[in-house]
Amino acid sequence: MSHFKSDYIGLRKRAALEIFRLQRDTLIKRHPLKALFWECTLRCNLNCIHCGSDCKKEAEKSEMPVADFLRVAQEIKSSVNPNNVLIIFTGGEALIREDIDYCGLELYRMGFPWGIVTNGMLLDENRLNSLIKCGIHTLTISLDGFEPEHNMMRGDVRSFANAERAIKLLCRPEVSSEILWDVVTCVTPMNINHLNRFREYLISVGVKSWRLFTVFPVGRAATDTRLKLDPADLRKLMEFIVQTREEGKICCSYGCEGFLGGYEAEVRDNFYMCNAGITVSGILADGSIGACPSIRAELKQGNIYNDSFMDVWNNRYEKFRDREWAKKGVCKSCSSFRYCMGNGMHLRDNNDNLLFCHLHRLSSKGI
Repeated sequence: MSHFKSDYIGLRKRAALEIFRLQRDTLIKRHPLKALFWECTLRCNLNCIHCGSDCKKEAEKSEMPVADFLRVAQEIKSSVNPNNVLIIFTGGEALIREDIDYCGLELYRMGFPWGIVTNGMLLDENRLNSLIKCGIHTLTISLDGFEPEHNMMRGDVRSFANAERAIKLLCRPEVSSEILWDVVTCVTPMNINHLNRFREYLISVGVKSWRLFTVFPVGRAATDTRLKLDPADLRKLMEFIVQTREEGKICCSYGCEGFLGGYEAEVRDNFYMCNAGITVSGILADGSIGACPSIRAELKQGNIYNDSFMDVWNNRYEKFRDREWAKKGVCKSCSSFRYCMGNGMHLRDNNDNLLFCHLHRLSSKGI
């Protein structure tokens, strides 16, 4: 057996991967819409060094009116069961928009579950109570380690204290019974050696669900060498997640990107799959119809001001659903392509070249 866990996939796991691959192909043919991200603003109250959107404190253009987004939601409702489509507000910082609560309430009345991804700066008790009254279903809050690391990553000396305040509000039993929420942490060379202590801190506060991810080279992070884990640290992160999951004190998982070889189904609840354009769609700040918010704007499929959203969803996204074009470069002769399909769509540049291969960096080839 190889020294590197990622290099070895046992017969039982490979059989399970083959079954999952067939299920994936069926899902692609059906492409049921399950999640819709709305990039409701490009404004942000922080200045994160790893931001993929390069957001600003003030909007350079007027923001999409809530009424325009609700029109799209109404179109979706006329075609699919809204109970099965989670709508997620993202940005920028979604809570900067004071009308997000109203938009959430209208979605709730239509039957859509909805949620928010936030940095926590504006999530005080009053705002949280307002969101709950408006029917919020899910919430994700970012915390990138202890105070020095988090504040440096976020570019604001108040950011850790505000995020911690928000997390403690969410940990209250009366809130946790209303909202499905988790903490998400960006793992970098600056915080990887503190993960054990940070895990114990999260547990002590009352956090039940924790997702970890790594920086991908887009936006501000593209040229910041402080943020990228080397292969040894990436393997260290995988082993940390495996250990944490085995201990069972906190529900811990790696983010949704990247096929991980022998670590598949050991650092996540499911096998890897890029759901962008298959079950996940997105509407950007300018009305462009895309997929998950991490994917570059060049892969937009239409625009809500010119196209029917459901027509776009049902009849476009060919590049997302047929990935044979991705068999190039390191993917061309890779035996795991049948499972990976060339990694996440957000990890392809404007020439469709792969920016980052998780499997290669985890394996003995990544030394």
